[in-house]
Amino acid sequence: MMPSHAIAGEETGGDPEHLTRTARHQAQVDPLAALRAPGDPPWDVYLTGTVFLDIVFTGLDTAPVRGTESWARGMGSSPGGVANMAAALARLGLRTSLAAAFGDDHYGEYCWDALARGEGIDLTPSRTVPGWHSPVTVSMAYEGERTMISHGHEPPPEEPAPDCPPPARAAVASLTPGRRAPWIAQAARKGTRIFADVGWDDTGAWDLAGLADLEHCEAFLPNAEEAMRYTGSTCPKAAAHALTEHVPVAVVTLGAEGAYAVDRRTGETAEVPAIAVEALDPTGAGDVFVAGFVTGTLAGWPLADRLALAGLTAALSVQEFGGSLSAPGWSEIGAWWRRVQSLDTQNPAALRRYAFLDPLIPTHPDRPWPLRRAVPTIGFGRNA
Repeated sequence: MMPSHAIAGEETGGDPEHLTRTARHQAQVDPLAALRAPGDPPWDVYLTGTVFLDIVFTGLDTAPVRGTESWARGMGSSPGGVANMAAALARLGLRTSLAAAFGDDHYGEYCWDALARGEGIDLTPSRTVPGWHSPVTVSMAYEGERTMISHGHEPPPEEPAPDCPPPARAAVASLTPGRRAPWIAQAARKGTRIFADVGWDDTGAWDLAGLADLEHCEAFLPNAEEAMRYTGSTCPKAAAHALTEHVPVAVVTLGAEGAYAVDRRTGETAEVPAIAVEALDPTGAGDVFVAGFVTGTLAGWPLADRLALAGLTAALSVQEFGGSLSAPGWSEIGAWWRRVQSLDTQNPAALRRYAFLDPLIPTHPDRPWPLRRAVPTIGFGRNA
């Protein structure tokens, strides 16, 4: 691995035009500009899921010890859960629509404002649920890992109601073993391209047949351990190839070793090493990786370029607090690209791997707008 500076790391509602202007101003780059045409779906990506308020403690030297008090050197609060993916997509310039339930407490108001006003995300399919408090996750980051404690209650079953997803180029789904999500099939029938990840199978079955909605997906992005367990393979690369019997594109993340991908339809394979960075908080890095891969796919890039953007955005995200508000925008990507090109000792072959960034980087090096970042408290007034 190479050092961190080197290559191997007003509520908007549902007005698409207003959101488009907001997203373009914030992201500076529209990666789909050359592909847009009259009659396109209003949204590039649709998501649904649970929004948490994440409270993250960093700067812990060790895991908390029972019966003692630990002090953290850093703390941040930000929207979490599905908000991690939504913000990452929006910051990469994709028009993003989110269906989620929000509590009517201050936490819910903060998360709604951060996503709608701060990130330009369409929350028309979302709902505020009276009398329901927002789910909360406390995350403690140490030794490059994290430990989380969450609390929340199920919202009323009708909130939100994602059974009729809006037209979108793509959707990101988290598959649950043994359970179908009706909206996935509905979206796929409308021509939406489905990208899926999966969590740990607590049942221990690791049966691909239990991931019934995989049949509607274009791409599946598990980590190496998940991929090997689902396929019975002893090698992550072999697992990726085995998965393409069930889904056209398989992407297996390899942690510090990067990622490997196979596209059954084109015959492409790609492997991109990780970018080594000093991680402050790994929360949401997997979501940012998926967002980068979705962006490159919708833009029609080669498989290796999609994988490289995904790994780069994930690496940049772990250097900031919080999942959703740690996601990089094109200014951060541009700053990294200019920096690595300025290093006399940089490997020319490594530079060529990221040359696809050149036409996308904003020409002006300064940020025209400040990215929102996680803050220690959500109690200050708006202008504090």
